[in-house]
Amino acid sequence: MITHQNVLKDSAQYGTGDASYRAAGGREGIRQLVDRFYDYMEALPQARRILHMHPDDLSESRDKLARFLCGWLGGPKLYNEKYGPIRIPAAHIHLEIGEAERDAWLLCMEKAVGDQPYSPAFRDYLLRQLFIPAERIRVVGTARREKQHRDTDCAGN
Repeated sequence: MITHQNVLKDSAQYGTGDASYRAAGGREGIRQLVDRFYDYMEALPQARRILHMHPDDLSESRDKLARFLCGWLGGPKLYNEKYGPIRIPAAHIHLEIGEAERDAWLLCMEKAVGDQPYSPAFRDYLLRQLFIPAERIRVVGTARREKQHRDTDCAGN
């Protein structure tokens, strides 16, 4: 029986050790999540702009996101093994990511997460956690663009 106490207890374990990685189905489950995520990105009109920020062939993007999520969720650090260390905001700094782009990314992820056989507690936890790097990418990129704009304005005076 699902109770409020059980949901709270279950969600408290996520983020500890490899609990989130296991809840996501390990490497295979994360690969399925990422494949659905990119399927939504290709299908949803709201995601058209972020889709065009990617290469035409999404194979490497799929691989990078799946490998990143494995480590981010407490599993093996597969991204680092193949691509080296990752600094999320820096990896996206060349892209213009505002609220609309962040929200489109989160929409694709919300739909993909909803298609997975995750418990409701893990779905909620995962979506809350995914907002954090998505927002960080937006904030860091926006701050950098604003600084560049100010520097350009100052240089012109």
